[in-house]
Amino acid sequence: MAFDSSNPAEFEAVIGCDEVGRGSLCGPVLVAAVWFEPSAIPSCLLGELDDSKLLPRRMRARLAIEIRRVARVAVAWSTPSMIDKHGIRNMTLDAMSRAILRLNIDAPVRVDGLDVPPGISLPALAIVKGDAKVPQIAAASIVAKVTRDKMMAQLSIRHPGYGWEKNAGYGTPEHLAAIEELGTTEHHRMSFAPMSQRCLPLLYPAIEVAHAGTQGVEVTARGLLRPKAYETARP
Repeated sequence: MAFDSSNPAEFEAVIGCDEVGRGSLCGPVLVAAVWFEPSAIPSCLLGELDDSKLLPRRMRARLAIEIRRVARVAVAWSTPSMIDKHGIRNMTLDAMSRAILRLNIDAPVRVDGLDVPPGISLPALAIVKGDAKVPQIAAASIVAKVTRDKMMAQLSIRHPGYGWEKNAGYGTPEHLAAIEELGTTEHHRMSFAPMSQRCLPLLYPAIEVAHAGTQGVEVTARGLLRPKAYETARP
């Protein structure tokens, strides 16, 4: 695990903030902000904290419950329509600001990544790979991942066939095939590929595809142009 629980005093009492879902094709980008005093939480919990992507699903779920029991936690998210309108970076930072402000705690802020969110008056630092360096960021990554996975699983019941309960909306082969077969939903980010490419046939009708300079693309069964190789992300 990332943190030595034998000396909790080496870690500061800060607000940790992390996001999940930034690269997903659908659903919200969700942020958690977590504050705790490292010496005041169970040492076994501190020792188990790590980047949520490195933890088994059942362990993440258990840790999320324990974190909420001993720490101050707030979450915020930005919807697909907000992402399409304002951009994923802006809406990620906006959700971070809202989550931090909802904690209503006067403490330094540590954010995973490269950017400090706007609109907060607290001293803040962005830390690359912060979930391996700051226990509160690791805790925030776990809470954010578990919360968003539950949201996507609930949405998958209303929109079966996309596999969101397994892929959390990321661009897996299963999800991409479902978009091709079933089309998009109101939860898809239409500014993201491949959804943003589905309007190309409006400019180049299928009958004209052969003359439209389609090098590097192929025509789907629905007459849509798409790249021959999608770039996929792991959930």
